[in-house]
Amino acid sequence: MMCNRKIYQLLFTAAVFCSCSSIQKVSTKYYNENEKMLNNIEQSFKTLYRQNPFSIEFTDRSFNFVSIEIMTDSLKYIYEFDINETRLKDTLLKYALNEKGISDIISQMRSIHCTWINSLDYYVDEQKNSLIFISMRPVGLSKPFTNKKYYILTYFSQPQYFNSEGKLLVKKHRNKIRKINGEIFWRINDKVCYTIAARFR
Repeated sequence: MMCNRKIYQLLFTAAVFCSCSSIQKVSTKYYNENEKMLNNIEQSFKTLYRQNPFSIEFTDRSFNFVSIEIMTDSLKYIYEFDINETRLKDTLLKYALNEKGISDIISQMRSIHCTWINSLDYYVDEQKNSLIFISMRPVGLSKPFTNKKYYILTYFSQPQYFNSEGKLLVKKHRNKIRKINGEIFWRINDKVCYTIAARFR
């Protein structure tokens, strides 16, 4: 009986290891295949966000409806549009947003099935920093990870620290894992890491 239990434990551990390895392979493959487009989206968004804060979210699986969150000095406005609506352009112009730049980001996000993009401020040693989230739902991650549906990239503005396993750390000389929204992130390069999560934001 004890022997059978140990065998089951070993098989379970092997299955988990293989699953994690598969996730990492699919994630790295997706990033490598779309690296140029993803970096273009991130850079364009960062530039436009500095002018006027906003975020973009596709609200349907077919990527035909987009939600724009616009932040002003006093209020936050959320609008949803069919991507072909003239109302989308009119709204962006109303809030003095770069209509051409944002439309290009929306088109690029749609082409590689990005679900959401936003910026987040955080503090390290009382110093303000910022990062950019890009989330998507790659086809290759749909199964068997049905409870982990979204591939989330995090772009930092400065190099980060990782342990020998590639997990994001709080600081260089402290082996403490940094979690963002409760998720562990893994290294892609010094400034970009990823996680697979149940929620896209």
